[in-house]
Amino acid sequence: MLKDGKLLIAISGGIDSVVLAHLCQNMNLNFSLAHCNFKLRAEESDKDEAFVMDLAKDLNVEVFIQNFDTTAYATEHKRSIQMAARELRYDWFKELAAQLNFDYILTAHHADDNLETFLINFTRGTGLNGLTGIPTVNDNVVRPLLPFSRIQIETFAKENQITWREDASNASRKYLRNKLRHEVVPILKEINPQLLDSFQNTLSHLNDTQLVVEEQLFDFKKRAIISEDDLGTTYKISEFKAVKNPKAYLFELFKNYGFTAWNDVVELLDAQSGKLVKSNSHRLIKHREFLILTTLNHSDRCEKSLLISEYDDEVKTPFGVLSFNNVDEISETSNLIVYVDKDLLKFPLELRLWKEGDVFQPIGMKGKKKISKYLKDEKASLVEKENTWVLTSDNKVVWVIGKRADERFKVKSKTKKIFKVTI
Repeated sequence: MLKDGKLLIAISGGIDSVVLAHLCQNMNLNFSLAHCNFKLRAEESDKDEAFVMDLAKDLNVEVFIQNFDTTAYATEHKRSIQMAARELRYDWFKELAAQLNFDYILTAHHADDNLETFLINFTRGTGLNGLTGIPTVNDNVVRPLLPFSRIQIETFAKENQITWREDASNASRKYLRNKLRHEVVPILKEINPQLLDSFQNTLSHLNDTQLVVEEQLFDFKKRAIISEDDLGTTYKISEFKAVKNPKAYLFELFKNYGFTAWNDVVELLDAQSGKLVKSNSHRLIKHREFLILTTLNHSDRCEKSLLISEYDDEVKTPFGVLSFNNVDEISETSNLIVYVDKDLLKFPLELRLWKEGDVFQPIGMKGKKKISKYLKDEKASLVEKENTWVLTSDNKVVWVIGKRADERFKVKSKTKKIFKVTI
């Protein structure tokens, strides 16, 4: 896979990534180096950068250097320093790969890193996917050293007289990973000298189990999901209630959306319609016999409106394209098409989200009705209510978009100009 590819090695200057670079050189692979200077260790960070530049000269390969204000990024995005550094480097690596057509990004994670990641996830609490280890291949990110231990890498470096930079922060007990590395893992290896081999076997079994779970979830989703669109995904509650452990299915389906209050999520299955649970990015809403998953962005009502002149043929909207045509007669009809008497319209028309107090006269009815009451009678979900738009003329509703036209503007026998509006 790597032999014929164009490779980008993520290099810190530490022993692992330097060994990886030398191995790629020994195998005559086509690679370049990419180094991040996170500006976290004063002149030591700059010495790392200088070392990597010298290494690139020695190996006769191209090197890319990027400086980051990691502390400022962490503050702005409310991330830990370690998480900020991770996001910055992977975003930059992927950007480089896309711009310069690198086939794969190589990182120097090894077997001990894998064990430490497992233990970190285990101590913080996680599902099965958090216990399956670092993937060898993840999209275009490849980790060729995962089968090898830290000791094997150190032995190779010393035997081949490879020099590298020591990061003093690796000895600090400040970070959880270092605490596990220096205090917990040595005890585990003392208990079981073959710990890494046993761990690899455990990972293999867990990954096999994960495949079984994924197959089961795939079949479940086919039964449970009744619709997916830009507004969200709708699930049948009856399918969750039909399994032995609904909480497990809820967790596996929604764990990647930031939810933490899992008991509250389970209670949604029997809650009143309209109840919801929020994460930082998503909502789960109970609507009649369904759960609706939607992003929080869709709950932020857009107060902007669009004005439509008499001469507009098409207007792009958040829900699609509205087209406007003068026609001679009414032909096909659907909830995506409305025909109105153009002489009754006052331009410009306004397209906006409905608001409290809006009323209209549903076509076929004599009296007026509040749109809020209409949506309630139609049993519209919270998501549908938040994303219902109206087309108005002189502040009068012409069309509740995609739902119901207004009687006052309908085409009659005496109509001279028929105006067709289509989504």
